[in-house]
Amino acid sequence: LTSNAILAWSKDHKVEWHYIAPGKPMQNGYVESFNGRMRDELLNESLFFGLDHARSAIAEWADDYNHFRPHSSLGYQTPADFAGTIAATGSNATQDESFAFPPVAHTAPLGVFKTTEALIAAG
Repeated sequence: LTSNAILAWSKDHKVEWHYIAPGKPMQNGYVESFNGRMRDELLNESLFFGLDHARSAIAEWADDYNHFRPHSSLGYQTPADFAGTIAATGSNATQDESFAFPPVAHTAPLGVFKTTEALIAAG
């Protein structure tokens, strides 16, 4: 399973794994926003006739989302243009405080979430 592979990778690379609290989508706002857009603009509007058709439609939607649609959070640039700007300037947006929003919630105290080992063992 992919989830087990990700959990094993995170353990091997000493990457802490944190889950959002149930019923708290605001803790993962970027992903929730993307998922909502994809669901509203593509998935709810489409009837796929097979896996190849679904993959093709998703690729077309993702290309539009990343290369033609300006995003207000990126100063009305497309993600592709923004990435090009970052690459050209040698900037590291992931470490630039001006691009970071404060966390909505603090990490859970120890013992609140399952350990990587327990999740892998559970399958």
